[in-house]
Amino acid sequence: MCLAVPGRVLSIAEVDGTLMADVDFGGVRKEVCLQYIPDAVVGEYLVVHVGFAIQRLDERSALETLANFEKLGILAEEFGDGFELAAQHKDIPQGAGK
Repeated sequence: MCLAVPGRVLSIAEVDGTLMADVDFGGVRKEVCLQYIPDAVVGEYLVVHVGFAIQRLDERSALETLANFEKLGILAEEFGDGFELAAQHKDIPQGAGK
């Protein structure tokens, strides 16, 4: 699954000619491209999809979304170790849970 996830901008820098940000997604930090939102500022919440910031989001909505994703296990699925997740689910029959 590949979701758009809200995150808070921690820092902004140009990396090899591309505007990038260090973004916190509820405790997970990732580098994000700011080419679509070049005027983003530190402290702002952005919606990120496949490594690109695609939209601004107010803090309340961002925190609610992150809390709901955490409850549903979506953050672990989205940012967790894919090999570990596969190992956990290796004994699940095909089509289970659908």
